[in-house]
Amino acid sequence: MLSLGALGVVFGDIGTSPLYALRECFGEYGLAATPENVIGILSLIFWTLILVICIKYMAYVMRADNRGEGGILSLMALAVRSQMSKDVTQRRWIMTILGLFGAALLYGDGVITPAISVLSAMEGLTYVAPNFEPFIIPLAVFVINAVFLMQKYGTGRIGVIFGPLLLVWFTALAALGINGMVENPHIFEALLPHHAIEFFMRNGWHGFIVLGSVFLVVTGGEALYADMGHFGKRPIRLAWFFVALPALTLNYFGQGALLLNNPEAISNPFYLLAPKWALLPMVILATMATVIASQALISGVFSITRQAIQLGFCPRISIVHTSSQEIGQIYVPAVNWALFVGVIWLVLTFKTSSNLAAAYGIAVTATMVITTILAYEVARQKWNWSLLKASGIFGAFLIMDLAFFGASVRKVAHGGWVPLVIGAVIYLLMTTWQKGRQVLFRRLKERSMPIEDFCQKLLREPPLRAPGTAIYMTGDPWGVPVPLLHNLKHNKVLHQRVAILTIQTREVPFVSKNERISIQEVIPNMYRILAYYGFMETPKMKHILEACRQRDINFNVNETTFVLGRETIIADKGPRRAEEPQMPHWRERLFAVMSKNAQRPTAFFRIPPNQVIEVGIQVEI
Repeated sequence: MLSLGALGVVFGDIGTSPLYALRECFGEYGLAATPENVIGILSLIFWTLILVICIKYMAYVMRADNRGEGGILSLMALAVRSQMSKDVTQRRWIMTILGLFGAALLYGDGVITPAISVLSAMEGLTYVAPNFEPFIIPLAVFVINAVFLMQKYGTGRIGVIFGPLLLVWFTALAALGINGMVENPHIFEALLPHHAIEFFMRNGWHGFIVLGSVFLVVTGGEALYADMGHFGKRPIRLAWFFVALPALTLNYFGQGALLLNNPEAISNPFYLLAPKWALLPMVILATMATVIASQALISGVFSITRQAIQLGFCPRISIVHTSSQEIGQIYVPAVNWALFVGVIWLVLTFKTSSNLAAAYGIAVTATMVITTILAYEVARQKWNWSLLKASGIFGAFLIMDLAFFGASVRKVAHGGWVPLVIGAVIYLLMTTWQKGRQVLFRRLKERSMPIEDFCQKLLREPPLRAPGTAIYMTGDPWGVPVPLLHNLKHNKVLHQRVAILTIQTREVPFVSKNERISIQEVIPNMYRILAYYGFMETPKMKHILEACRQRDINFNVNETTFVLGRETIIADKGPRRAEEPQMPHWRERLFAVMSKNAQRPTAFFRIPPNQVIEVGIQVEI
């Protein structure tokens, strides 16, 4: 059952590649569909599936799990943590930069995948009835609207049909492929790798740049790794080797057999492979499959966003949990509608899946290059592989990834700039937020004082005490929050019990409940509380208070006041000392805008709003 679920969620993207991949290998480069070229490209496709998915991801990269979780940010956290015991700050910084850029590129992929998948499915209508052609774009827009509108209900309600539906899809792919191969068994020669080599030797430069379209058959490879935490390695591997890989291979070979008999079928070999009576059912089934492919990628972008928030690379934004049982099922409204606008723009601008295919793949190839580099670091530092072993295996993967990336570079001028620009913008926002928070933290720390000194002052000069409890939230685990100092300075009073709460994110997916909090009673009725969460978790105040009760420290919610600092960021235009942490003025202004529009802690941490006091603080950065 887990493998069936993995089939529905993990393999939607890679499972819809037959709609356009083989067609683009010929159409985009003007290659003639001669028997030698057909068998050569099929050999390339088959061995790309074997080398990239079976060997690189299934055998090696999926071993680099962060307590069961996968994905580029999870791999980045694992690579950085494996360097913690060594004085290699610059190396950790490089790993972080690579991981962030790889994650940013996946946002570009998240925009382009729904557009190309849905358009390629809708284009099958022209083979049912040519009069349908003017309705392709309106129908694609309608389907995309439906995909993004249903996100708020969560994948749980519709996920139960994903696995069985994709099983039907892969069965149909295999059946069409077998039907095509029966007429020309000669196509099985493509299993021999020397045909791929001969294709390169025969076509030279053209043979190399065709790799940019051959790569389309593995564009869902990152999803295998990213969704590992939802299903586990074994179910994903079983679904791949026993269902997805055989079905994809049979379908590609069936399309190739069709081209051997009828080179004119290159206009759309997928749909022309189907009998006429099956065209409309295949269009409907393909549309459902592309919706699932889009869903899987959208959910992946939601997960990346939550990880980025928890790791401190993104402002707090609204996250809605759509399932009470599955923590991974979330809905991020702001990201959902930003993706929607981008996908609709792509459909209306590029108009056909062939135009989009010319732009597709470069972001994914770049992400795969980064994944290989980060996995090499994990192999060396965490798995303790020798330099020879790690360099030999991951070096071979890197050469392969760079070949695909190099072949895809020419796509930049044909629309490949779209995912790269999206990735660059997301990367800029992530790094601006990270750097801005560091600068802000230092500025606030300058205004603060060590908690030990503060407590000594309280013992020497006890202030008036008001009944009840106040919990002050701060990002500084050792200093005194500025709102607490302001309250004591201006109001000359403290609550009977005071707790200073800091929520910290560890570089692991989840933190066990018995490790959730650390409590220190600094002086009587003055507590320092550290709450720990993983980057796949969303902090909630009720969880923290419940953990405190289990440590025999009971904070009555009805008698507790939550005091939060509300920073107003002011970009300082004056001269600054060289030793001061700083950013360019334009990035300071960008950070100020991001900070102003971040979700308030009250909503993000689920704090009762009628028990919150916000203390405004102006900070020049």
